[in-house]
Amino acid sequence: MNSPILHAIQSVFFPHTCAACGTNQLSEHAGICSSCLFELPVTGFTQLPANEVEKIFYGRLSLEHAAATTYFTHKSMVQEILHQLKYSYRKELGLQLGAWMGFHLQSAKWISKIDCLLPMPLHPKRKATRGYNQAELLAIGIQQQTGLPILPDCLKRITPTRSQTTQHRSERWQNMREVFRVSQPDAIENKHVLLIDDVITTGATLEAMGEKILQVPGSRLSLFCFAYTLPH
Repeated sequence: MNSPILHAIQSVFFPHTCAACGTNQLSEHAGICSSCLFELPVTGFTQLPANEVEKIFYGRLSLEHAAATTYFTHKSMVQEILHQLKYSYRKELGLQLGAWMGFHLQSAKWISKIDCLLPMPLHPKRKATRGYNQAELLAIGIQQQTGLPILPDCLKRITPTRSQTTQHRSERWQNMREVFRVSQPDAIENKHVLLIDDVITTGATLEAMGEKILQVPGSRLSLFCFAYTLPH
């Protein structure tokens, strides 16, 4: 039942506000207002070969392309948005950001080479706690803009991992070893897959998953994230 009274009660206990500035002047299906969306620090990496995201993986992972749409810095709007997405059950935010990412991806010259989208998987326990996989929400939004198919069950995280926020690259790599597997290799054989995630810092998680994908015969790999963490 979606009565005005029920809606009023929900608005008191679960206020629908912008994840960045807190205004309630936004549409029902939006998680961030148009003003804040316009102010996001866009990287332009989808149009820039040899960008900073690609350089992270030089000598580490064989990639066709890699990009992120925004810059992540400490105590920034982007950090607050990602915090809301991960920990405040803001599904509508993930879908909106994914559609925004898809809009930027559409202008990339290499999008025509992509066969499918693969969201970075969460461990089932983490997904149950959070209520969703934020990378999968981003992928759904991207699909809405590009029409590219999603393979949500192709990748599995078979071992839960602790938070990596305070770890160095070598520690993150040790943390991620043997965490992932490709559960449906036939689905990506001879395919160019675009691995989707929310934020990239050292690239250890994406590298670990990417190695598993590239073990599938004929597979090619590109990466696309919402945010790229600027070095301190």
